[in-house]
Order: sequence, then C-alpha cells, then structure tokens
Amino acid sequence: MIFDEYNPLDNKMYQVLDENGNLVNDKDVPNLGDDELIFLFKTMLYERIIDEKALSYQRQGRMLTYAPNIGQEAAQIGSAYAIDKDDWLVPAFRELGAWLIKGVPLKNIYLYWYGNEWGSHFPDDIRMLPVSVPIASQLQHATGIGMANNIKGEKNVAMTYVGDGGTSHGDFHEALNFAAVFNAPVIFIIQNNQYAISTPRKVQTKSKNLAVKAIAYGMPGILVDGNDIFAMYNASKIAVERARNGEGPTLIEAFTYRLGAHTTSDDPTKYREDKEVEEWKKKDPILRFELFLKNKGLIDDKWIENTKAELEKDVTTTFEEIEGKSDTEIDDIFKYTYEKMTPQLEEQLSEYKAFLEGGNK
Repeated sequence: MIFDEYNPLDNKMYQVLDENGNLVNDKDVPNLGDDELIFLFKTMLYERIIDEKALSYQRQGRMLTYAPNIGQEAAQIGSAYAIDKDDWLVPAFRELGAWLIKGVPLKNIYLYWYGNEWGSHFPDDIRMLPVSVPIASQLQHATGIGMANNIKGEKNVAMTYVGDGGTSHGDFHEALNFAAVFNAPVIFIIQNNQYAISTPRKVQTKSKNLAVKAIAYGMPGILVDGNDIFAMYNASKIAVERARNGEGPTLIEAFTYRLGAHTTSDDPTKYREDKEVEEWKKKDPILRFELFLKNKGLIDDKWIENTKAELEKDVTTTFEEIEGKSDTEIDDIFKYTYEKMTPQLEEQLSEYKAFLEGGNK
C-alpha cells in the first residue's frame, strides 16, 4: 500500500509520471481504459481554456474577480475522478477541474464568477456544495456530511479541498479531529500551490510537509506529486475505498504550483520571482500528460489542435449566452436565501419594488 511506503514522516513524495511524461514505475499505472485517459486529458484542456478565457473576460471588464486554476489541473481532476456520482464534493474556490468532473455545467461556473448567485444552483443530481470563500470553513461541512452518512448508514463519501494556507486555520484542525474521532468517510485534499496569496509555504508552518499533519489526528496521510494525474488518482482512489469501507478519513497533500495569480486582484510579481515560475512551467501537468499520451499513440498535434478549437468555441458560446441575458431577476435576490421567504424579506421586496416604480416616474 502506497500509504505505508510513502510515510509523510520520511518526506518522500509519491509519483507515477515524471516531468517528461515517462513512467517512474509501470506497476502504478492506473487501470484506466484509453477512452478514460483521453477524457481526462480533454477535461484538463477544457479547464485550461475556461481559465484563460475567464482571465481575458475579466481584464476586459466583462467578468468579476476570478481565481485562476492554471497549473493545478492534475491535482483537481485526478482526485475528483476517484469519487462516484453519489459521493459529495465540497470545494473551496479553486477546484474548477473537480467541478467539471462532477458534472457542473460551464454555464453555472461562469454565472457564479459573473456575479450571479444562480450559478450555485446546481442540477439536482449533482452532489456538490457551493463555492466557499472563507478559508477552511468548508472542511467542517465535509466532516458533517461524513458523520451524517455514518448515522444514516449510507456508503457515499465526501471529498473536500483546501489550500496550503488553510492548514493554519483552526477550522482545518477541528475538521480533521472530528473526522478522525467519528470515523467520518472524508478525503481531505490540500492543494499546496506554494503560496497562501503572498505568504510562501516555508514561512507558514515548520512542518516538513503538510501531509504529516495527518499523524496527529490518527489518520493516514501522504505527500503526492500534484502535477501527476496518475499519482493523484491512485492516492485518491485508495482513500475513497478506505472511507467507503468504514476505515475513516485520509489526508492527501497535492504538491503543485499556482502558475497564475491568486485572483485577478493579485499581482504575484510583488512576492515571487519570474525565474521560479518558469521552472514550474516545465512541470506543467498538462504537458506531462500530453507527452505520455503521445508516446502511447493516443493523441497527436492535430488532435490537440482540433480539440482545443472545439472547446474554445463551446466556452465562447457559453459566456456570450450568459453575457447576453444574465440580468438577475429582482425577485431572485430576495427569494434565493430560503425555501420560502420570511415575512421580513417579503416586506423588503415589496418596499424595493415600490422604490423602483417610484424612481421610474
């Protein structure tokens, strides 16, 4: 079992696919069909294009503040692919790839970042909580879901994400402690992208890695190459199986890098060197997987060119549809919070409509 071989106390990182797309160990190649491999790669391309387009739209003043995912595609897609349809996904705000794997429509994603809360209204068959911006608070929700699953005797699990900075918040420790004590079926994924906004990982904690924090709570932990989609999938799959079999929670540290800004309101040149970014670009998770698939003969440059064109068209069409008719209905502002409006909200809605009508006279 890789969790035994890669004890976080040894500070040894689990890897299957190296930076050049070569296998480190053939025995660790996931049992995935060619169609699945192509689907995963296409989803990675889709995530990258969605990101690049969103950044462009935001710079043009056509979208609100956006949190880029560029460079973290394997950490998100590899882990989320290990859960089933009935399992719960509990995100923070930088898990675009996981949302896509879970089946969240792009329209919802862009609606949210466009500033329309209706983007958080997912189809009924998608078990995912909305975006959570307060750091690490979503981990408590995931643990609560896991504990509820145990009480109800259900076999689904919860997978939740947090950034490296979130591990210094009390919510992180409380969630892990409760999950371990109550044997909750939760998989905690730390997306260690090296920076909590401008605070580098090295000055945030003295732990040799972040996965080692699992030991204090009595759960397995593992440090994984977060730019290796195979390593992320394997570790997550084992963690999911443990949780589903009643063996409790697991902590996975995805060692990755945020190639872009923290958000579009951030200027990363103020706190890191371009040289560092360029070095990490050589470890791009998409490039690594692309090299592997090309060597396997599953894709070529022409396939990539055609696929990118197809995905870009879909992204552009989706955003233009939102932009053309995404004005929020006044009633939705007041009705969305509760299943049924409270008397106070009904009064406020009535007053606001009267105000608007008076302003138009």
